[in-house]
Amino acid sequence: MTQSRKSISVFFPAFNDAGSISRLVETAVSILPTLTDDFEVIVINDGSTDATSVVVDELARVHPRVKVVHHAQNMGYGGALRSGFSHANKDLIFYTDGDGQYDVRDLLKLHPLLIAGIDVVNGFKIKRSDGAHRKVLGGVYNRMARWLFHLPIRDVDCDFRLLRRSALQRIELVSSSGVICVELVRKLHASGSVFVEVPVPHYPRVHGRSQFFRLRRVSQTALDFCLLWWRLIILSQFSSATLAGDDQRCEFTTAEGQDG
Repeated sequence: MTQSRKSISVFFPAFNDAGSISRLVETAVSILPTLTDDFEVIVINDGSTDATSVVVDELARVHPRVKVVHHAQNMGYGGALRSGFSHANKDLIFYTDGDGQYDVRDLLKLHPLLIAGIDVVNGFKIKRSDGAHRKVLGGVYNRMARWLFHLPIRDVDCDFRLLRRSALQRIELVSSSGVICVELVRKLHASGSVFVEVPVPHYPRVHGRSQFFRLRRVSQTALDFCLLWWRLIILSQFSSATLAGDDQRCEFTTAEGQDG
């Protein structure tokens, strides 16, 4: 049984996406009535310095189901996602980036797969439509993330996700950079969420330019990635080992007391 009448929140994190965000929002508004009668579309304007704020405010004026959250300053991709999740109030949550490299209409491919027992439907790129350096870095990042964090999906870098709000409520996200996607998938998986994947097209960026591939941003993401691995994997294993040792000592002490 599909989740055809579940309410849906759709949100778009946007930073200097004035040229692409309108099409994404208009597409979402047009297709969501085919899935549910209860939906909302949210744009997280993450401190944009172009005309994004003007464009999205006009969209909200025209469409009653559209609302906008403005960040006074850029909070980073992780900050934008956390803001989107916190403002999404419906049963199901879908998000993708505001740069237009995914087609919102492909939500129609994800939605039927969110059947009973499934918590997350994650897209994976059929073919990455970026420059060679982004393809190489993206491939390395995905392999490292899957290996180090034991992720259940092949493309953690594909920000085209439909998930249950109830699954999100079992975890807490803290990252502010792009590593939030690794944190999200790892914590959902660790909390028992079940994933399925579906291939989706990835399109060249038509408007603006990526804010990620700058030395400062890449360096910060690399540092955050290492810190996240230390916190979620190494410290977690250390804590588990400590608890196991404490349990064994308790059993030994109890046994000694019984022998006496």
